Amino acid sequence: MAELARITDAGGEGLMLHRSDARHQAGRGNNLLKVKRHQDAEARVIGHLPGKGKYQGMLGALLVEAADGRQFRVGTGFSDRQRANPPPLGATITYRYRGTTKYGIPRFPSFMRIRDDP
Repeated sequence: MAELARITDAGGEGLMLHRSDARHQAGRGNNLLKVKRHQDAEARVIGHLPGKGKYQGMLGALLVEAADGRQFRVGTGFSDRQRANPPPLGATITYRYRGTTKYGIPRFPSFMRIRDDP
């Protein structure tokens, strides 16, 4: 974890861990593991953006607003069932992301769940 922190703090995306006793293998296999950091946060749903292609007539992305007022889209992480029945406007969602842009927008936001308020 210290090496992962060192690499990502220097601007790297993550680590590729390779079994030292493994022989070269073409294609995918179990000898190589990608390790990346991610964060999660919450945002309020302020819009539904339409899907295209495979998702025509369904949710394409959520337009959300973070606590600091920044708006951005969350367009991945949904099942087809969730795309057909998206989180309602005003709902708070939890999303996963990998760092932020220079403008403070989450990079690669991915839907995780609707927050359940007690």
